[in-house]
Amino acid sequence: MPRAVYVIAVGIFAMVTGEFVVAGLMPQMAAGLGVTVPEIGYLITAFAVAMAVGGPFLTVAVMRLPVRRALLVLFAVFLAGNVLATTASDYGVMLAARVVTGVAAQAFFGVGISLCLQVVRPDLRGRAVAAAMNGLMLGTVLGLPLSTLVGEHFGWRAAFWVITALAVLAAGATAVGVPAGVSTHAGGRLRDELAVFRRARLWRVLAASTFTIGATFAAFSYFTPILTEVTGFSAGVVPLLLVGYGVATVVGNLVVGRLADRRPHTVLVAGLGLNAAFLAVFALTADVPVLAIAAMAGVGLVGVTMNPAMATRVQRAGNAGPLVNTVHTSFITLGIIIGSSVGGAAITAFGLRAPLWLGVVLALAGVLTVLPDVLPRGRPRGRREGRRGGPAEARPAHDVTA
Repeated sequence: MPRAVYVIAVGIFAMVTGEFVVAGLMPQMAAGLGVTVPEIGYLITAFAVAMAVGGPFLTVAVMRLPVRRALLVLFAVFLAGNVLATTASDYGVMLAARVVTGVAAQAFFGVGISLCLQVVRPDLRGRAVAAAMNGLMLGTVLGLPLSTLVGEHFGWRAAFWVITALAVLAAGATAVGVPAGVSTHAGGRLRDELAVFRRARLWRVLAASTFTIGATFAAFSYFTPILTEVTGFSAGVVPLLLVGYGVATVVGNLVVGRLADRRPHTVLVAGLGLNAAFLAVFALTADVPVLAIAAMAGVGLVGVTMNPAMATRVQRAGNAGPLVNTVHTSFITLGIIIGSSVGGAAITAFGLRAPLWLGVVLALAGVLTVLPDVLPRGRPRGRREGRRGGPAEARPAHDVTA
C-alpha cells in the first residue's frame, strides 16, 4: 500500500480526535467557560453541522491546488481553529473555533480519500480506503481516551494542545509522505465535478451512506446510558467495553476493506442486514450482560466499518474526485446528526432501548436503497460489480503502489 494512504490515516486520526475531544470533557469545559453541559453539547452539533455544510465549499476552494499543498492548507485551517479553541476566553469564541475545525476536517476527509483512490489500482481502492479509515477507528479507540485522560489530569485546554501537536505531526508526515504532482482534479474540472451530481443513482448511493451511519450512531451515541442503566454495568467498566467495541471496528474495517473492491453492493447489504439483526438483539436483550456485549461487538464489526464499501460505491456512481468524496462525507455526517438527535428524542418518548430500534429501522431503510444495485436488473452495464468500476472508473492519476 502506498505510503500516502497511511499518511492520510494519521491525519484522519488527528482530526477525529479533535472532533471527539469535547464529548469526553464536557463537565470540565462547562466549568471553564462558565456555561452548562448541554451548551457544551451544542459544540458537538456545531462541529458536525459545519462539516456537513461547510466542508464541500472549502474543498472547492482548494481544488486548484496540488493535493499535497491542498492538504497542508487544510491542516493550517484546522490548526488555526484548534489553537483558537485552546485559547478561547468565552463560549462564543469556542463555538466559532469548532465551526472552523469542523469545516477543515470535512474537506480533509474528502481530499484525503480522493488521494487514496488515486494512488492505487482500481481493484485496491476499497482496501486503500480501509487503511485510511483506520485513522477513524483508532481515533475512537485511542484518541478519545487519550484526550480525556489528558484533560482530566491537566485541564481541558491541555487536551486541545495535544490535538494541536498531533495535527502538526500529521502535517509534517503529509509534507514528506504525499508525492508531489498529484492533482486534486481526479474527476476533471469543477464543472465536471458538479455534473456528476445530476445522476439520480449517485443521490441514492449517498442516501444509503446516511442510513448506514445513522443506524450505527443512533445506538453508539447512547451506549453509555444503556450499558449503565439497562444492562447494569458500573460507570468504571463502560470505558473498557467501549474499547472492546473500538477493537471490533478495527477488525471489521480490515475485513470489509478486503471485500469491498469485488462486491461493494453485496457487502453493504449483508452489513446492513447484520447490523439490523445485532441492534435488534441488543434491544431485546439489553438487560442480559453477555448478550448485550456480544450484540454491541457485532454492531462494531458491521457498522461504521462499511465505510470502504460506501466509498467504493460512491466513486463508481460518481467519480474519485475530492468534491464527490467531501459531499459523501457530508451525507455520512448527516447520518450521525440524524441518528444521535432522533435517538435522543426517542429516548424521551420511549425509553433507553428506543435508539437501538431506531438503528434497526435506519439499517433496513439502507438495505432498500442498496438492493437495486444487487438485483440483476438493477446492475448497470451488466454484471461488472466485481471487476471494473462504474461509468466514471478511471486509472489512477498517479499510480504509486508499494
